[in-house]
Amino acid sequence: MEIPILFQDSRFVVLNKPAGLKVHPGPAGGPSVEDIFPTLSRRKDGPWLAHRLDADTAGCLLVALRKAALLEAQSLFAAGRAEKTYWAAVRGTPPGTNGTIEAPLLKRTTGRIWRMEPDPSGQPAVTEWRLLGAAPGIAWLEFRPRTGRTHQIRAHAAALGCPLLGDPVYGDGQGPLHLLARSLCLKLDPILNVTAPVPAHMQAALGRCGAQATMPV
Repeated sequence: MEIPILFQDSRFVVLNKPAGLKVHPGPAGGPSVEDIFPTLSRRKDGPWLAHRLDADTAGCLLVALRKAALLEAQSLFAAGRAEKTYWAAVRGTPPGTNGTIEAPLLKRTTGRIWRMEPDPSGQPAVTEWRLLGAAPGIAWLEFRPRTGRTHQIRAHAAALGCPLLGDPVYGDGQGPLHLLARSLCLKLDPILNVTAPVPAHMQAALGRCGAQATMPV
């Protein structure tokens, strides 16, 4: 298995994670990003995932090659100082051109199924959003999460009235999930600033919404 590398230095590797690939095996096992770790470093310790993405989310995934780099990155993520941008294709159109969703999220489980729902007793969750384009029935949104809750963008998009295309939990689940971890910026020394290309399964929807036909690859 090969995963494209968007950036690499002595501290970090930023992978272009494909949609549908888990970041770690979990109890069910199966292919995961961690399968390629032996090819990223020959050091006795590491590499380490510096953060996580849902299995169905594509784009920028940060892997630390050294423990000191891992701790630096985790500190920025924990403090909300990691600048993360996501692109999504959603159903419907939002009420306006930009805004901020401040909706605490609480995990609710029914049988074997769980989801994150807005609830005042949940963990604080804040997401900024911006409309980048629209077409009949769908829209192209940019999300900037200011907190890092599970399923935050997916749950907040649904709360906005615009569930992500292909979302099996918060939307209709038709087709693949249209969510891309578009860019990641960590203000370290030297700075880390990486952008992921639009995956093939999202290009048609974003193209309908006005994205250029020749998106970066």
